[in-house]
Amino acid sequence: MDPRPVSFADLGLPTPLVDELAHQGIVNPFPIQQATIADALSGRDTLGRGRTGSGKTLAFCLPMLTRLHNSGNHRDRYRPRAVILVPTRELANQVRDVLVPLADALGMRTATVYGGVSYNGQINAMRNGVDIVVACPGRFIDLMESGQIELDAVEVTILDEADHMAELGFLEHVTRILEKTPREGQRLLFSATLDRGIDKLVRKFLSNPVTHEVESNDEEEAAMTHYFFQVTQGNRFDIIADLCAAPGRSLVFTRTKHGARKLTAALVSAGVPSVELHGDLSQAVRARNLAALSNGKVDTLVATDIAARGIHVDDIAVVIHADPPEEHKAFLHRSGRTARAGAEGTVVTMVTENMRRHVKRLARDAGIDPITKTVVLGDDILTEIAPGERTKREMPDIEERRPQNRGGRSSGGPRRQGGRSSGGPRREFRDRDDRRGDRRDRDDRPRFDRDDRAPRGGRDDRPARGGGEFRNREFRADERPARDDRPRFDRDDRAPRNRDDRPARDDRGFRGRDDRAPRGGRDDRPARNRDDRPARGGGNFRGRDDRPARGGDDRPARGPRTESRGSRPGPRGKAAGARKKPARSY
Repeated sequence: MDPRPVSFADLGLPTPLVDELAHQGIVNPFPIQQATIADALSGRDTLGRGRTGSGKTLAFCLPMLTRLHNSGNHRDRYRPRAVILVPTRELANQVRDVLVPLADALGMRTATVYGGVSYNGQINAMRNGVDIVVACPGRFIDLMESGQIELDAVEVTILDEADHMAELGFLEHVTRILEKTPREGQRLLFSATLDRGIDKLVRKFLSNPVTHEVESNDEEEAAMTHYFFQVTQGNRFDIIADLCAAPGRSLVFTRTKHGARKLTAALVSAGVPSVELHGDLSQAVRARNLAALSNGKVDTLVATDIAARGIHVDDIAVVIHADPPEEHKAFLHRSGRTARAGAEGTVVTMVTENMRRHVKRLARDAGIDPITKTVVLGDDILTEIAPGERTKREMPDIEERRPQNRGGRSSGGPRRQGGRSSGGPRREFRDRDDRRGDRRDRDDRPRFDRDDRAPRGGRDDRPARGGGEFRNREFRADERPARDDRPRFDRDDRAPRNRDDRPARDDRGFRGRDDRAPRGGRDDRPARNRDDRPARGGGNFRGRDDRPARGGDDRPARGPRTESRGSRPGPRGKAAGARKKPARSY
């Protein structure tokens, strides 16, 4: 007889947790859960390895919640009691979805912390106090450095996908976080593979750990079937499109973000509705695309290795490696998106001529024995592994129409009565033309009644302007009422302005203007004749008629310059003033 317990109640879990699991239809623990929960409940540092989809999330969540419940400590602002570190946002959301109903059963608060979204909600959650934080290391470090998170009260620290967290891109951040947690706290590391990559973390941060590795049994191995399709570059896409057009959900992996975008667009053009998932998308778009796959709007997801860990969508029939990964660990994690929790699934790897040696190494390192076939479009093997009629459809609209948050309330804040902070009825969207009908009465405000005003006619009906009133704009200047309150000159009383009556301005050295001809109309002026000008002598203008034509040799010599203009030696001993024109007098 097997001495191991066969139910969660036998593992020593609190009654609220057992009841919540039973409500979800989960009664019997999986092998990885049976193997690790007892040691984790005793407080020992634990390493757990199990294939993807084997139930590792519950294997670390259940003992963590139990220990927090039994400790009796209370949550405090900015000081979480447990931290779960994960490599991707999607995995953080998946762990949260599993954790939240269980934590609610014990009255505990949870929060997720990752990049790509606003800091405000995460900071507010820390300020209000949480028991458990599910976080990606990058954003978690940001909140630590800004003083929004303190780790001195952490009782349990968990690393999910520990092998990936121990790689170069995460290792520095994970090390900094673990160094801030209390040394006497418990550490749990779980992953589908436990290799030398996590040895450094184990040696530095775990104390006398116990390791549990749960191998897959023959029944589980039989649930996942691997195929290596030898294809050409020309028919590779046709085979992928044929498999994705079959009934059922499919997950296609590419090596690059550009490859994911390009393949998604090609599938949509071929009549196979598809969405993409990679690091260049915002968190909102990533969540929207995953929701479109989960709710059945589309049946195909094209993704990079960002979806290899933590993506759980029920009933994925086939996983396709459009581009084989570089290493066997990524291959196992990708393939683990199907045949989860005992379900059946198919994994197809596209093998072109230049990839044959590489995929043989992958199969050897991953410990699988695939079925290898040369395949062209129309072969029976395609309908055998993906049965059903191939249909082409247009891409549906997957945009979510969300109402605008008029009240400014955060989605993570408490919901008040009526949906508004004022307690009044919820405001619904309506056309702009309908808004006046139910607007609150504003009779308490003084306002002008526009109906009491006289009809607005032409400007000629206005009264003349006097004091502060408007004047009739049609009045001419000579019809205006005199403004006796202000002295002014009467322009009609003034004598005509005649410049000839001005006295000579001899006191300022100007020549008298009376010697000039009267300045009348332009027609009264004598014709300007250049020949009547006096000869230019000294500083005055000389008559231009005395000059010979330019360039002639009989031109008279210039008159001498006056010394009053000043002279100075030039560059060749000549006076500089000799080269200047005389000043012009007006």
